[in-house]
Amino acid sequence: MTSNTRVVVIGAGLAGVRLARRLGELGTPVTLIGEEEHRPYNRVLLAEVLAGRYTPEVIALPAPAALTRARVTGIDREARTVEYADGSKTAYDTLVLATGSNPVLPPLRGLFTPDHVLPEGVHAFRTMDDCLGLSAAVRPGVKAVVIGGGLLGVSAARALAQRGAQVILAQQSERLMERQLDPSASKLVRRHLGDLGVEVHTDLRVRDVRCVGGAVRSVEMADGYALDAEIVVLACGVHPRVGLAQTAGLEVRKGIVVDDELRTSDPHIHAIGDCAQHDGNVYGLATPALEQADVLAELLAGRTNARYTGTRSLTRLTLAGQTAFDLAAFGETEALPGDDVVQLADATRGTYRKVVVRDDRLVGGVLVGELGTVGALARAWEGAEPLPDNGPLLHLLTNDGGS
Repeated sequence: MTSNTRVVVIGAGLAGVRLARRLGELGTPVTLIGEEEHRPYNRVLLAEVLAGRYTPEVIALPAPAALTRARVTGIDREARTVEYADGSKTAYDTLVLATGSNPVLPPLRGLFTPDHVLPEGVHAFRTMDDCLGLSAAVRPGVKAVVIGGGLLGVSAARALAQRGAQVILAQQSERLMERQLDPSASKLVRRHLGDLGVEVHTDLRVRDVRCVGGAVRSVEMADGYALDAEIVVLACGVHPRVGLAQTAGLEVRKGIVVDDELRTSDPHIHAIGDCAQHDGNVYGLATPALEQADVLAELLAGRTNARYTGTRSLTRLTLAGQTAFDLAAFGETEALPGDDVVQLADATRGTYRKVVVRDDRLVGGVLVGELGTVGALARAWEGAEPLPDNGPLLHLLTNDGGS
């Protein structure tokens, strides 16, 4: 790629900022476009801002100087330009979509006002504005209902409890963080939240948001039971933000389809991060987004042998504070028939470690509390190499080095 090639990146989240920084280090200038007013920030740490542990400045990313704050409304692939809401345009030779994801807003009665905005007291939890609006509404004793018991819902519920709110967490499925954790680990998360005063309800489907005078007053369950609520947090997951790509005629399935060079169906357009779908996977996690940005930076800087072949990603949640809580999960945490499983649990200390082995290979694991072994386990899993024959599993679970 020549030095005067115009690279435009839409999206100033983790993936877009990482790509712009790496390209800058490699001598390739970039125009980075972000629509949020705030400095680019690490979205992973928003719950810590809500909890009051960090200020927004602490989680800001070191963004490159060439940051354009604007909302992109269209892509003209033939003219190779992006168009902004004010009608102005920027030309590109290579365009990168790092548009991230949007929060899932569940189909609840009463969720939107007649002009299709969320009622007072109802908050998504995806952006810095969401976080600051929610933070301003929290006060000791306020009644808060968090809808969704995944990673985001657990983090939000804990942060609200630390701010003194009376928190109820409503999860539709039978356990918390069911995508990452097995039942035993999920119970420990539930116990931790309970110790903070969070009331957890599972197998509970929310049907209705009740408002009076445009402000939320209660949340109604499918069985008719109502929970008083002054604040409602929607933590029902995210979906890839693919509207620009769809309108531009790019191939989109779950996300924007990309190949091993992170190219879309248009060779002049790439996609990385939460919006991209590679080899059938939409990761929605920080580690794959950063790895994709690094690979694409190498490619766009002319290092043509770089390829993205997927990420074996570990989910890690560290909740600091007076009652610290750590967990990590990777791969398949539920065993299949014929798998070998090693588990160590200490109910008194609230720790739990489990690994799953299939055909002499570590295929997954989950650890709650005291994560000293996570580094060694993750390396064994990521390497996908056969484990030694000398019974290393218990050693891996009990060796507190290598994290």
